[in-house]
Amino acid sequence: MVYAPVETEDREELRAIQEERLRETVEHAYENVPFYRERLEEAGVEPSDIESLDDITKLPMTTKEDFRDEYPDGLFAVDDEEIARLHASSGTTGKPKIVSYTDDDLDVWSEVVARSLKAGGVNPGDTVQNAYGYGLFTGGLGLHYGVEELGATVIPIGSGGTQRQVELMTDLESDALSCTPSYALYLAETAEEMGYDPQELPISTIIFGAEPCTEPMREEIEERLDVNGIDIYGLSEIIGPGVSNECHEAQDGLHIWEDHFYPEVVDPQTGEPVEEGEEGELVLTTLTKEALPVLRYRTGDLTTLNYDECECGRTMVRMDNVTGRADDLLIVRGVNLYPSEIEHVVLEIDGVAPHYRIDLHKEGTLDVMELTIEKAEEFDGDDEELRDQIMTRLENVLQFTPDELELVDHGGVARTEVGKVQRVYDHRE
Repeated sequence: MVYAPVETEDREELRAIQEERLRETVEHAYENVPFYRERLEEAGVEPSDIESLDDITKLPMTTKEDFRDEYPDGLFAVDDEEIARLHASSGTTGKPKIVSYTDDDLDVWSEVVARSLKAGGVNPGDTVQNAYGYGLFTGGLGLHYGVEELGATVIPIGSGGTQRQVELMTDLESDALSCTPSYALYLAETAEEMGYDPQELPISTIIFGAEPCTEPMREEIEERLDVNGIDIYGLSEIIGPGVSNECHEAQDGLHIWEDHFYPEVVDPQTGEPVEEGEEGELVLTTLTKEALPVLRYRTGDLTTLNYDECECGRTMVRMDNVTGRADDLLIVRGVNLYPSEIEHVVLEIDGVAPHYRIDLHKEGTLDVMELTIEKAEEFDGDDEELRDQIMTRLENVLQFTPDELELVDHGGVARTEVGKVQRVYDHRE
């Protein structure tokens, strides 16, 4: 059962909704955001030129640099008195990206998160333990209000305090947990150290997001905690979590709520649309945002789109799990690769834990990569054989091997209780 009837809408009917909302959004941005008015005029485009979805490629793209250049409120489309809330991106460098919401925007946000939770297998009456950080980060409050909109009970515990998380989860019999994938594994380890069997914890669903999760890592989460691991996707610039979500019936891509967010996939280098089903950079246009309408935002996330009807009955397009970020591309000795590719290859090997780090250095004019991989707790084999197996598989699959590969015992790679896990440490600067 879906949360909103539009999730199973006929594609032609959905297209009509999208086209009407796109025209309204472009006009709203043109009339109320000087930045967009200038960009549209430079492109020789007027709102009346946008008659159908086919015309969306006439619109200029928006980038994260535009958000920073227009800091703090140059992209806002409403007066201060109409803004109900402000958030900021979780970026770690430079100025954050400030985002704003009207009351209606907050209603939409709550509704799409409720849709996401329902799709993921959370039901009214369930108890959801929300371990995303509260504050300027959109994860905590975004999930919080979506849980309440759904009619479920929220435990607003926030991030960190993992032993307390385990105790409350057990005492309050939480049905679901929302957190980052790396934190889900850290919680399982902590529970075990406290004398709990992670598989006996009451949660049956984990809604994870805020950082990429490869299929091997999802399998590890599901096995360690005996749960369904459901991926939720979003970004502050568009709304926050709730742009798309996996359904628990198929777990085969994340349904984008297309009546609010129009997706495209483009070539990361040229910005030109790719063929349907081809991987590229996800571009999103908001269709209902009032305070901060965004035209063709380059997310930097690499994915594909699948328009086939899902076995769950939803007709809204599915995006594949993000395979990496266009700006996370590592170029080492002329070889292009993404950290997620390394993770995917390595985690398929028995004896390896889902914890690793990449260190990049410069020796003279040469790039040097050091790869540190943690052994599984139960591993009792030969380190040299495991090292050879990892190096061979990296060479066979990626045609690349690190300059140094260090295997460390269980717990040898640092964990994080708060925020996103850091995998790559670039010392080349």
